[in-house]
Amino acid sequence: MAEALLALDGVRAGYGDAVVLDGIALDVPAGGSLAVLGRNGVGKTTLLLTIMGYTDVTRGAIRWRGRDLTRVPPHRRALAGLGWIAQEREVFPSLSVEENLTVAARPGRWDLGRVYALFPRLAERRGSRGHHLSGGEQQMLAIGRALMTNPSLLLLDEPLEGLAPIVVEELTAAIRRMRAVDGAAFILVEQHAELALSLTETTLVLERGSIVHRGPSRALLEDPATLDRLVGLRINAPGGQGMGWPRGQSRQGLPGARLRDQPDRADP
Repeated sequence: MAEALLALDGVRAGYGDAVVLDGIALDVPAGGSLAVLGRNGVGKTTLLLTIMGYTDVTRGAIRWRGRDLTRVPPHRRALAGLGWIAQEREVFPSLSVEENLTVAARPGRWDLGRVYALFPRLAERRGSRGHHLSGGEQQMLAIGRALMTNPSLLLLDEPLEGLAPIVVEELTAAIRRMRAVDGAAFILVEQHAELALSLTETTLVLERGSIVHRGPSRALLEDPATLDRLVGLRINAPGGQGMGWPRGQSRQGLPGARLRDQPDRADP
């Protein structure tokens, strides 16, 4: 069996004395794709932050291509081939699109031409400053900038959050192309459960910081009763049509609808 690109073995992590994740075990092979689902505040973002090195790991190990990465600082993990796309996008507002893309670029198959082919809108806006872009364009820029570092594994934190349906369609098409054509490996944290399942091979579901389900994404996508039981909500359309929320609540009424519950969030 081929060695995993990324592996977590019994990881417990959090912030100081606060434990957010416990007993996390997972692996992602080269070219693999993993969806991470769960309600707000269960530890999804903390999982990505832990992989990037921004939390306190008190038990277990994180391995990258077989090498122990547990105590390696974030910038060394990025150099090793981890690419992180934060939900906040964090584009440089005073730099142009092209400057944002090239500021941290490293040699590899992803260059300006390939990023512009993936996101034609960025080619059209290449001279525009970051703060002049729409939310969707900023998300495209954030993904493109991460690709320009030529990572072996991308960590995407809710890339579809708060975007118009047409932009969601563009981004999901780009992610599908990254996987199908370029063989990109990625971990996707996403509230749009059914979209996340359709984009990935494998899924795990978190509850109270622990894994309560893992298996093929297609199997969970074809079992809506189990999906509803595990995640507590089903999103049938990115624009909000057909959404069902627990206990009759609206999306806006859910705690952490815009800001996630505190244990699942940190400023690195």
